[in-house]
Amino acid sequence: MKKEWPKVRLGEVLRPVSRVESVDALKEYRLLGVRLDGQGPFLRETVSGTQTSATKLHQVAKGDFIYSRLFASRGAFGVIDHDLDGCHVSGEFPTFTAAPGRIDVNFLSYWFRLPTTIARVNEDCAGSTPLTRNRFKEQFFLALEIPLPSLAEQRCVVTRIEELAAQIHEARSLRQQAEREAAALPLSVAHSMLAAVDSLRTRLGDWVDTAREGIQTGPFGAQLNSSEFIETGTPVLTIGNVQYGGLDTANLRFVSEMKAAQLARYQVSEGDILFARMGTVGRCCVVPSLAQGWLINYHIIRVALDKQRIDPQFVHWTIRASADVECYLRERIRGATREGVNSEIVAGLPCRVPPLSEQRRIVAELDALQAETNRLKSSQGESAVELGALLPAILDQAFKGEL
Repeated sequence: MKKEWPKVRLGEVLRPVSRVESVDALKEYRLLGVRLDGQGPFLRETVSGTQTSATKLHQVAKGDFIYSRLFASRGAFGVIDHDLDGCHVSGEFPTFTAAPGRIDVNFLSYWFRLPTTIARVNEDCAGSTPLTRNRFKEQFFLALEIPLPSLAEQRCVVTRIEELAAQIHEARSLRQQAEREAAALPLSVAHSMLAAVDSLRTRLGDWVDTAREGIQTGPFGAQLNSSEFIETGTPVLTIGNVQYGGLDTANLRFVSEMKAAQLARYQVSEGDILFARMGTVGRCCVVPSLAQGWLINYHIIRVALDKQRIDPQFVHWTIRASADVECYLRERIRGATREGVNSEIVAGLPCRVPPLSEQRRIVAELDALQAETNRLKSSQGESAVELGALLPAILDQAFKGEL
């Protein structure tokens, strides 16, 4: 049943407090900040008196209510807890104590997490730079009106909010754990399936298409300069486009048809393996049909496979999940300032290759498992959005007296 609570100005239930101290060069000071979105105060740093330019600092005490003038419009409000008792802030953090028997500062802290409250704060801010310099002055803070039941009821509301918030946190933690376990499952299964392949160990270079330049590094800088990229034309794949989940076609670069013709030997074909030779060495994907005829840059090694003998997706899973490949790359990655590999190292990648029919069976099982994992991840993402919306909804009900 909805309860109508009387509205009270904050100036009636809070009083400003200033425990100002002159900075002592021989003393250490624990300096606080206030996180955004109602996440409260935190210890920012510990400095000596000689390390701060301030001549005066303000001490805070357990139970104080504090906010940042600069970031109030982004929810920088909170309560000083036991761990932060005795810390210091600059004059940009107005501090208040509660009138005895009138208001619970935790009740107030949750009220400042309501979107409607922050919207009102934002209306009262003023400053020269909209995003970071809009200061929320104390007279506006103290003029705000809060729906205020009795102190006992405030504490009941806080207890109920915290109980529900704890349940939300537990649900979020379980969701994140399930997502991590689901993400690891396809690779774990692939690792086991590949380890069980009963075939002799061979080299990736034994399985390339001899009619093409089987293993090839992209064009060097002299052949393809960044100044030659244009708005449209033939796409050039860079290392960021190569992802384990497939070819990411966002943020493509392009060259003219004339330039593409000059770089024709660096074209890719459907079923080629693209291998990151720098950065996340070994990250790879299979070229889809839509990328037929696209180009690669210097950071990618292209492997053209003999698809009559080997399934590109089997090679993709082998590179991702084979213990042999992992050990091989770890031993051979080189580079004084940046790790990387060359086409010779890629040609030597170890692989155990069963008959084509067995390769396809393994790929089908792993792809199906990956698809189910992706579906679960999408579902978990939707759950995360729903969980994120729960606390604001709970707070809205709480301050309407409907919780």
